[in-house]
Amino acid sequence: MNWNEIIFFSAFLAFILFMLFVDLILVGKKSHIVSFKESISWTIIWVSISMLFYVIISFHGNWIHGIDTMEKLKYFIVIHDHSIHIDGLDFESAIKVYNHNLSLEYLTGYLIEYALSIDNVFVIILIFISFNVQQKFYKRVLFWGIIGAIVMRFIFIFLSATLIQEFEWILYLFGLLLIFTGVKMFLTRNKEEKMDAEKHPVVKFASKYFAVYPRFVQQHFVIKKNRKTYITPLLIVLLVIEFTDVIFAVDSVPAIFSVTKDPYIVFFSNIFAIIGLRSLFFLLSNIMNKFRFLKVGLAALLTFIGLKMLFNHWLKDNGFTTAHSLYVVLGILSISVIASLLIPEKKAID
Repeated sequence: MNWNEIIFFSAFLAFILFMLFVDLILVGKKSHIVSFKESISWTIIWVSISMLFYVIISFHGNWIHGIDTMEKLKYFIVIHDHSIHIDGLDFESAIKVYNHNLSLEYLTGYLIEYALSIDNVFVIILIFISFNVQQKFYKRVLFWGIIGAIVMRFIFIFLSATLIQEFEWILYLFGLLLIFTGVKMFLTRNKEEKMDAEKHPVVKFASKYFAVYPRFVQQHFVIKKNRKTYITPLLIVLLVIEFTDVIFAVDSVPAIFSVTKDPYIVFFSNIFAIIGLRSLFFLLSNIMNKFRFLKVGLAALLTFIGLKMLFNHWLKDNGFTTAHSLYVVLGILSISVIASLLIPEKKAID
């Protein structure tokens, strides 16, 4: 990291944490059931902030790495394998091309991560139901789940970026993994998901190494009884959600690396999608049954990204740009949503 990267990155994290704690302390201090109206409001807020960040990158993306000379610009284009050409351009024009491409990479990565987060929402709903968590505690658990996810994604993304720079063939493994996941998601799209809370590996681990209180105690994660410290079932639910996010990161993070190899853009798009996951959770929990072809769309999206990773050099040589990736992602998601609305699932006749 150079000083420009440290300053930009620190400012980004400070803003995200500030917004989260405003939500927790000023807006959602008391545990309550999040209404459909509140979930829409926060979804609009976070999507708007994400798009504002897209605009900032469009005009000042070079601030991230402190690019102020043509030599630095060429260095970062090569090291992050950006699909742009600046030969014959003056520095000002070249920076505009670079910033425009960087903003498209961010937007495409954000859409991919946000779309894949939808599948995560279904699993989180299943976790809450399986552990009999009261709805008024959902928001608190998801808040701390997001804080943990930010830390885990930071480690995973920058470690992956380091490995990719050293061993480019890892991208091919990521591509095969995504294709496998996409095919598996398509084949199991109609399978009813179940979870045995008592047999979950996180539950077994916590029960073995910690004193677990036998019941929920309001919104507390840890309590003291008779001078002994216990973790509550609510903390176990939080740990299960964190464990689940790590599993999902194995798919979603490599997916964004198919669009950009700039770890900062991967991180920014990831974090904005994760932050929006909580409001998306409460929004989708009310309307999730309306999108019957969403799983098919996500399966197609993962398969496309995997194929793009495998044939990246060939596609790049034939003029396939970041904008083309964005069009394909938007097309897949739009078709799955529109098809769900136009072809609703037929209700069984008793």
